[in-house]
Amino acid sequence: MEEKGQVSTEPQKAAVESLSKLHADQTKERQTDDHINVNPQLFEVQGEPEAIGNTSDAASDPQALLQDETYPEGGLEAWLVVFGAWCGLVSSLGVMNTIAVLQTYNAEHQLSDYNEGTIGWIYSIYTFLAFGGGVYIGPLFDKYGPRWLIIPGGLGSVASLMLMSICTQYWHFVLVFSLLNGICTSLVFTPCFTAVGHFFKARRGLATGIASSGGGVGGVIFPLILQRLFDRLGWAWGLRIVGFICLFLSAICNLLVHRRLPAARNSSIHPDFKIFKDKAFLFTTIGVFMLEFALFIPIAYISSYALYAGFDQGISFYILTILNASSVVGRLLPGYWADRIGPFNSNMISVFITIVASLGIWLPAGKTLPGLVIFAILFGFGTGSNISITPVCVGQLCHTQQYGRYYATCYTIASFACLIGIPIGGSLVTACGGSYWGVIIFTGLIEVLSLISFQIAKGSCVGWNPWVKF
Repeated sequence: MEEKGQVSTEPQKAAVESLSKLHADQTKERQTDDHINVNPQLFEVQGEPEAIGNTSDAASDPQALLQDETYPEGGLEAWLVVFGAWCGLVSSLGVMNTIAVLQTYNAEHQLSDYNEGTIGWIYSIYTFLAFGGGVYIGPLFDKYGPRWLIIPGGLGSVASLMLMSICTQYWHFVLVFSLLNGICTSLVFTPCFTAVGHFFKARRGLATGIASSGGGVGGVIFPLILQRLFDRLGWAWGLRIVGFICLFLSAICNLLVHRRLPAARNSSIHPDFKIFKDKAFLFTTIGVFMLEFALFIPIAYISSYALYAGFDQGISFYILTILNASSVVGRLLPGYWADRIGPFNSNMISVFITIVASLGIWLPAGKTLPGLVIFAILFGFGTGSNISITPVCVGQLCHTQQYGRYYATCYTIASFACLIGIPIGGSLVTACGGSYWGVIIFTGLIEVLSLISFQIAKGSCVGWNPWVKF
């Protein structure tokens, strides 16, 4: 009986010892992950922080958490998706980066009886809907994919430009551009960013930067095209030709952009604001909110500022082109850096550059041509990096199959900054008697708040060591 008892209990003891050892190993591994060791080489760490998102559907599904997420990190299919997203962002964010030209033309022609702040509402509602519409578009992407989002988005954006060419009254512009183009822009650019995240993890910063550079390219070519066409063919045909270009680019986007991963289990088309319980995601969203707040004020008013500073119409158009050309470089290079030093570190460096540009260059030297050009270059580079890297920062905090929801929820909150930023900028100009010093200081202070928010988000994940890769 004793031998029989020993035979029956030894396997149980062995199993218990095995489970205890496994638990100890897992605890040790988890402690190692939580305390990231920094190598002597700058920003190089042993191990990566776990994706955050314990309130998401994926986190509540053990099978999803244990799933080994692998990524192509390249190949023909992945880079074709990046190219398709690039085309979609040229047509959508390219028009968004051209609003200073459109607003300046409206203020001098169709809407000359309105002040800057009132005209600014047309373009602030547009940017609000472009970003805010993602609250449902992101979850729709997670559940159904990009195809049936991009088709109506591309066609609606083109229709908006065609109709805008015949607008003459204030309410015309609100209906045609603010509402129609705002919603349709969101239908295009939200799937473009999230689809790229399905194919890249380690190189996501570079891939997202390449795709988002399309917005900067559009912001370069569209003002140049419109400047020439407004003089030669007029407002109507200038917008129509840009509309045909966007139609061609949207068709390419629709053919190439698709998702790789299946829909997340138990995925819903409704947004999930419970994810704001995560401190890192909360402060990341606050940081993005402040970024968008500060971004669109200079983009909307840089051309009118150039006229205020005494430069001619040509300079007012070209300074926006310089800003957007610099943003193309800003979207490409920091994407590469982000894969080396971490997206949050890369993003904070870029925010610091925009602070220097606003308070160190624009404020004291913006009325000189060299000062204005240097500001446009630095601000364009910094904000271009922010645009391409902030989606990567959001992606660092969640599982890939929940990326659409996290991205859309973050940018829905940020969209309210777009709604109020441009009108507040116009009101500050009016309050300062037509001078822009109030707008400049306000922009710089908002950027400082953004930098602080991103630092808190990083600190809540990996501590306060500035050299930790994150």
